[in-house]
Amino acid sequence: MTERFRSGAGRLCLDFVRTLRYRGTPSETEELPDAPAWGAWIDQFGPFPSPVHPETADDARVVREAIHELLTTSPRPSTRQRLNRFAALPVPAPSLTPSGELRWQAADPASAMLALLARDALELVTSPEFAKVRRCEGARCGALFLDTSRPGTRRWCSMGVCGNQAKKSTYRAKAVTAGEA
Repeated sequence: MTERFRSGAGRLCLDFVRTLRYRGTPSETEELPDAPAWGAWIDQFGPFPSPVHPETADDARVVREAIHELLTTSPRPSTRQRLNRFAALPVPAPSLTPSGELRWQAADPASAMLALLARDALELVTSPEFAKVRRCEGARCGALFLDTSRPGTRRWCSMGVCGNQAKKSTYRAKAVTAGEA
């Protein structure tokens, strides 16, 4: 499967928050504009064996924004209540197939995925890992990620993209300065 959405933030809820790319910048891009996009996100990150076809992406965007608020500010009581409500939804249940494979099932996979995301966010914000959540220092990025580096000084969501761009900019600025001397 080709990966359509960014991954690697360190937690499922952090990968999900990244679906509003370049948040707060003029380049802000909604990656979950409709039900097919939300279904594609579930297919990429969820535990379900077959494609998921949600009816709408409205709840997904609501949960994403509630998770972002929870992780980045002092959340409003309504935000906590919203996440608690979604976290209480039924989650996928495991089952073993006759061939010995583990499969995950849910009556409503989209709602079950929202429950997993809300639970992951609630667990993260109440765990010691929460102190390791960082905002990417990339000039256009600002994505959240979990810094699991040994020294705890990771600056970019991705060394291959944001880190590389920052290093190129620094190199070019030094080259210009050296050329002026």
